[in-house]
Amino acid sequence: MSISNITIFMPSVLTLIGIPGLEAVQCWIGIPFCIMYLIAIIGNSLLLIIIKSERSLHEPMYIFLGMLGATDIALATSIVPKMLGIFWFHVPEIYFDSCLLQMWLIHTFQGIESGILVAMALDRYVAICHPLRHAVIFTHRLVTQIGTVVTLRAAFLVAPCLILIKFRFQYYRTTIISHSYCEHMAIVKLAAENVQINKIYGLFVAFTVAGFDLTFITLSYAQIFFTVFHLPQKEARLKAFNTCITHICVFLQFYLLAFFSFFTHRFGAHIPPYIHILFSSFYLLVPPFLNPLVYGAKTKQIRIHVVKMLCS
Repeated sequence: MSISNITIFMPSVLTLIGIPGLEAVQCWIGIPFCIMYLIAIIGNSLLLIIIKSERSLHEPMYIFLGMLGATDIALATSIVPKMLGIFWFHVPEIYFDSCLLQMWLIHTFQGIESGILVAMALDRYVAICHPLRHAVIFTHRLVTQIGTVVTLRAAFLVAPCLILIKFRFQYYRTTIISHSYCEHMAIVKLAAENVQINKIYGLFVAFTVAGFDLTFITLSYAQIFFTVFHLPQKEARLKAFNTCITHICVFLQFYLLAFFSFFTHRFGAHIPPYIHILFSSFYLLVPPFLNPLVYGAKTKQIRIHVVKMLCS
């Protein structure tokens, strides 16, 4: 029997079923997701407004924070509206090309966020380990170049996944995606053809980005803490340590959730599918939701300007 008789040729529309096994309560699950989304949008928008309007915050650390906030807004917006459309309005259909675009945006913004975290670690390394050279090294031009490189790196690394799916796969076993958004492996599993190259390339991108970024961040902060503990003044040690703790909280929530989601998908064969979907959704939504809260609570300059804005 030919493959065309048992499969679907180049489907134009796909169906996202949401969270398999929890379809009856998806309307209630959408409530906390919506709250997290609104807090992420409001919190990160507030950060962007404060950083843009206050000239005293036009420093590399806060500019990178603004980049992180903009990325978080874009990442959450590329997921939640369609997800709520599935949960609340029963609109599961999505055009095939729109699904690929969503996949590319999600993984690209993830890569950008990881790259920005590396840039923030590098900024703190130079500021603490080489403070006299920080202003000379981290010029606004360099910050712009870093932002451009981080964005292009993520976009170009993820693009082959989209191209391979679009032009390599023609026949699909089903058009139903057992997920609440268009994730790379969820789409690849639909194909009736050899998908090994897509799986290998997806793993290559994940380990390249996460492996390099996490190694660089770890080495940077190891050197930072070594320098901090040898500072002669207690006040200087405390100030540097408090700044680093804020960044480390953000790094940990991003990478721990990423690795937990990755390993449950790859090695949690006996875990119910809805657990996989919930954790992968939380992995994408928790950082945009928590980042502005963490920085707002732990960064004195931002906290002061937030209070000033709210009281004016």
